[in-house]
Amino acid sequence: MVADEAAPQSWVELDLITIPEPLYTALSDYRNAYRGEPQAPSREQAPYVEESGSGAASDAADGAGKTKRSNNFLKGAVWSPDGSCLLSNCDNNVLHVYDLPSDCMESEPQPLDGFSSALDIKEGESVYDYCWYPQMSASEPATCCFATTSRALPIHIWDAVSGSLKGSYRAYDHLDEITTAYSLAFTPDGDKLFCGYNKMLRVFDVSRPGRQCKSVPTHQKKTKEGQSGILSCISHNPDRQGMMAVGSYHRTVGVYMASTLELMFVLHGHQGGVTQVRWSADGNYLYSGGRKDRHILCWDVRYTQSTVYTIERNTPTTNQKVTFDIEPCGRHLCTGGEDGYVSVHDLADGQCVSRFRAAPDCVNGFSFHPS
Repeated sequence: MVADEAAPQSWVELDLITIPEPLYTALSDYRNAYRGEPQAPSREQAPYVEESGSGAASDAADGAGKTKRSNNFLKGAVWSPDGSCLLSNCDNNVLHVYDLPSDCMESEPQPLDGFSSALDIKEGESVYDYCWYPQMSASEPATCCFATTSRALPIHIWDAVSGSLKGSYRAYDHLDEITTAYSLAFTPDGDKLFCGYNKMLRVFDVSRPGRQCKSVPTHQKKTKEGQSGILSCISHNPDRQGMMAVGSYHRTVGVYMASTLELMFVLHGHQGGVTQVRWSADGNYLYSGGRKDRHILCWDVRYTQSTVYTIERNTPTTNQKVTFDIEPCGRHLCTGGEDGYVSVHDLADGQCVSRFRAAPDCVNGFSFHPS
């Protein structure tokens, strides 16, 4: 007998390999019968990605088609002077205004899992600093505004009710290009806006938006005297009128006369760049904190030879600006840390009297309600 010759087979090219057509058909039948055709995942199955709008980060996809998770996070928060709303900033350059729920001031407020922002304002670049107008009152809409400064942009004053731009304040360098302010602080009466730049202080008249301002260098290049570096934070003394403190990334704190911008003295002692300065309620003590620095330093401005005491906090490695606050009565200071805890310190001696877990990650902002 003569064996039958095998029937000629047709071949199918499949990407990088070539397989017989019957085998390809069998594999296709197996996939359809047992695995099912590939389908788009449902909303419940799809990986979570924050949607754009309301200050959330935009969706993004990489070359492999995988969805990237949002890396957006808060960068501090501060109550308005009248306590009616809260202002915060996020890493996606969006500022959020949150109205205080009406039942929060009641004797037994209802617990909240969260609430949506009442207003979102998008800045074009990274926001360096922001602050409320000090005379802000919800009963007077004209006073409901705040100032912001962002990289490579003018200083803006925003309407906290409508979200509209109320004014811009621009400073220029020697090349007639806009230079960036790194810190902001209104005077207590709200008439002037003090701004910190690189080795320069500028003062704008709030009632006159534009480029007109008073400029005073803080460092003399020839004599090496004064306060050097980027001026990262400003705070006006609430009691001793005319005195203000200015922090620098050069690890120093300068105390100036606000009327003349004359430097009175410079304080040294921080291990990292100073990111916040804050006066005590009586105006005699000054508190300063820095990035990558474990300590908040307490200074007596009547005797500046050394610090009064130091307050330890868990901020040894982060470059984030971790802010602290002093309660309105002036008894305690609270600060966050990298470990997610908020610590409460008695200002009589700086000792920690309480601490609690506020978040699973770094707590970079704390603010007492004005009440």
